[in-house]
Amino acid sequence: MTPPVFIFVGHSNAGKTTFVEKLIPELTRRGRRVATIKHAHHKVELDTEGKDSWRYKRAGAAMSMLVTTSALQLVADAAERREPSQLAGRFLGEADVVLAEGFSHAEGPKIEVLRRASGKPPRCAVGDGLIAIVTDCDEVYPELPHFALDDAAGVADFLLRRTP
Repeated sequence: MTPPVFIFVGHSNAGKTTFVEKLIPELTRRGRRVATIKHAHHKVELDTEGKDSWRYKRAGAAMSMLVTTSALQLVADAAERREPSQLAGRFLGEADVVLAEGFSHAEGPKIEVLRRASGKPPRCAVGDGLIAIVTDCDEVYPELPHFALDDAAGVADFLLRRTP
């Protein structure tokens, strides 16, 4: 079963990660298992050269999982563009809700984090799946719900009303 996915978008340094970091404990206090997906625009090494899982991938494995007594890590090929909902359905089925960061061009409900101090316009439009704004700007998309930059509890309430 695919958990509901909410995509947090915004310009660089808008506070997306900081806000999601505040939202996670708010949702977990309410009994939800939260998973996250972060889109990186730059190359990041996910495995350590020379280690067994790296050697398996280099040998041609499509996926390699490292499992310890307290955690696991999966490294998989991502040849085509992956959407948050596809990733959630494939890998995060045990979660109750998935918070994705980035993915501004993906399909799905989006919440934009926008700071007045950035001087930038919104990254997404209402027609792009935008459902709410976390901001200190009152004049941006007044038809959408607005939440303060520190209102993780309000956003948690909003998201939980939209999930089964």
